[in-house]
Amino acid sequence: MIITTSSRPNRIIVEKANQLAEEWGERFHQRGRDSIQDLQRRYNEEVLVVGKERIELFIPGEVQPVFFHPNSAMFRIKRLINGGNDPFVQACGLLEGMSVLDCTLGLGSDSIVASYCVGGSGQVTSIEGNKILANLVKTGLTTWESGIPDMDQAMRNIEVVITSYQEFLSSCDDSSIDTIYFDPMFEKSIEESVGLLGVKKLALYEDLTEESIKEAIRVARKRIVLKDHWRSTRFEKLGFTQIKRRSANFHYGIIDLS
Repeated sequence: MIITTSSRPNRIIVEKANQLAEEWGERFHQRGRDSIQDLQRRYNEEVLVVGKERIELFIPGEVQPVFFHPNSAMFRIKRLINGGNDPFVQACGLLEGMSVLDCTLGLGSDSIVASYCVGGSGQVTSIEGNKILANLVKTGLTTWESGIPDMDQAMRNIEVVITSYQEFLSSCDDSSIDTIYFDPMFEKSIEESVGLLGVKKLALYEDLTEESIKEAIRVARKRIVLKDHWRSTRFEKLGFTQIKRRSANFHYGIIDLS
């Protein structure tokens, strides 16, 4: 990946881009008059652009950049603050002080909601196997200002680990995490998810296996939760009790261990 700046950057932006390149172990390119397309053609790699407002990742072949944003976590947390419910929170049985392992970080919306619910006395560890996506989201979690202090603190509390969830689970002690959550790429696509097209290019397409679920059962204390397309065969195949939601494109499945 190439790290560069927006056009006509100030000193602070250049310093920030250089700092990210050093932290992430990537190459910094002085922007000059090069366009993003020029850099993509020259290097045939993803281009990360550090700007004044945000950091954007341009993927070859994609028109729109990928950037960190809390997305649905914003209105979901506002709804929880106002006393509303959230299907993810209910499926995971989230309470203050719990420990949660999110095996599929993505852009982090579910991890943010989980971190808000378990609070400062809890812990959310989020796994992402793609180094570029993990670093992009990790940086966003530490810098984004939502205007909701408790939500900002929830983002700062998330621990992002760059590895495969299989490797991470194998390193965990028995019954050491309250809830383990999986949100793999759906077996059947949902047309409305156009905003995730760029992320799908970065996703690791490893199917969820019986071996991984056995490891999760060993590590989890309370429950294992799967999010998938409502017509997915994974629920039955992997032993999850499917929670059916009328008119919802995706459902949650639960393996209750308590």
